[in-house]
Amino acid sequence: MAAKTDFHGKWALVTGASAGIGAALARELAGRGAKLILTARRQDRLESLAAELLAQGTETRIVIADLNDPAAPQQIYDATEGAGFTVDILVNNAGLGQYGAFHQTEPEQEFSMVRVNCEAVVRLSRIYLPRMIERGRGFVLVVASTASFQPLPYLATYAATKAFDRFFALGLAAEVAQYGIKVTALCPGTTESEFFEVARASRFRTRKLQSAEEVARLAMDALARGQRTILPKPSGRFTAFLVRFLPVGLITHFVEKGARPKPEPSRD
Repeated sequence: MAAKTDFHGKWALVTGASAGIGAALARELAGRGAKLILTARRQDRLESLAAELLAQGTETRIVIADLNDPAAPQQIYDATEGAGFTVDILVNNAGLGQYGAFHQTEPEQEFSMVRVNCEAVVRLSRIYLPRMIERGRGFVLVVASTASFQPLPYLATYAATKAFDRFFALGLAAEVAQYGIKVTALCPGTTESEFFEVARASRFRTRKLQSAEEVARLAMDALARGQRTILPKPSGRFTAFLVRFLPVGLITHFVEKGARPKPEPSRD
């Protein structure tokens, strides 16, 4: 069982902290005694969350940054470690998706998924890990998805980026364990968040959405004990187990049929 004090007094950097799982992770870390550095694009959201945490006695800082910009990770580092804040907990949460036929989706959103979901995760990890290794301690959480366990037609780029995140976290975990650093891949299933609206994937919103708060609690427990993969939703654990025994072609065949966008109704 992970101790509630594992993160006490440590600075945690949470990307994509303005809403959803990111905000829930920030609140969960604050509840465990961590000090928070919140980063995202939306200043008003960050200021509101920072004010909430400060009112509860949590030391909090905000850094406005857009991880779609390759220069943003260094800017975040300069405002944190570079300014004298020792970041012992790195939460790579920022991410986005897009639903639709690949040849018809918004191209820039597809490219942004690769930059934010993959490139920014690598850049931030590469910047912060050397200092963690020097200190002989640290935690890294990479938010992947249950989508990382199989290809997903009509969410092709998103699922591929999340597979990258999961494998990156697992490889990194094996590398840095010898230095006292714990790395966890968080693979949430359908969670109450803005993802469906941003990804234009409202058709996948179900009545059985897991709360972001529960996802955050289970994620922090897993990170504290050094568990390398956490699937917080039971149905996600079942899916990840099942796909190990089914041919990929069979999976994608049925997913394609179920996920295929419906034709726009005629206006005639």
